[in-house]
Amino acid sequence: MLGGRVAVISGGLGDIGRAIGREMARNGAAVAIGDLSEQAVGAAELASAGWDGVPVRYDRVDVSDGAAVAEWLARVESDLGVPDLIVPNAAQVTAKGALSITAAEWERELAVNLSGAFHLARSAAARLLAARRPGRIVFVGSWAGHVPHPHIPAYSVAKAGLRMLCRCMALELAPHDILVNEVAPGYVDAGLSGRMFDADPALRIRSEAVVPVRRLIEPEDVAREVLHLCDPAVRHLVGSVVLMDGGLSLRSPAEPADA
Repeated sequence: MLGGRVAVISGGLGDIGRAIGREMARNGAAVAIGDLSEQAVGAAELASAGWDGVPVRYDRVDVSDGAAVAEWLARVESDLGVPDLIVPNAAQVTAKGALSITAAEWERELAVNLSGAFHLARSAAARLLAARRPGRIVFVGSWAGHVPHPHIPAYSVAKAGLRMLCRCMALELAPHDILVNEVAPGYVDAGLSGRMFDADPALRIRSEAVVPVRRLIEPEDVAREVLHLCDPAVRHLVGSVVLMDGGLSLRSPAEPADA
């Protein structure tokens, strides 16, 4: 389905990013992973061999640095070709309320989660326009951008901003056949929320109980939704949000969690 395409994924050594990369590779795309992680095993694995017979490369890159992102994409283009499947996925979260989070923590989180997504999407779109190529940009958002999460305000604000960034870029780029959309997961049993669940097993149980479908999201579930939005046959989804929260956002505050 994606033969001849080049995917770039920020935050690609995390659980969700890695699942997205493998799904892209399984469907024939060359994959470029960017991350700040010092996970030597993950980086060596990606550098030593491709997934499913397709080329894969890893670069250490800080997405909050726009110049570094532009340089990363230039290296990817030189090695693999013009990236045309763009997945801004890098994120971090600070579990502190608005009165306890520090200014530095707030600014860093917005720099990674929102500005970092902008840097990657903008630089990649500019390369696609210069090459007169169609493409897909899929932002990895969150239902936290849809419903207030007072214990993670910087993350929620960043993801809410990401949603409007998605809509603005979608409108601007659609005439060039660069389709921009967002996947917004709910409770994922991996990555940022997964670490919280590991630290507090009771939180995992409570979270699973409050989700109407009574199950948490796996990284592979997110990867399949990203793949769907990158399918060349999907030609009319523009500025859309795939809210895959298991029904969390449908709940009323007055409704008992075990209803």
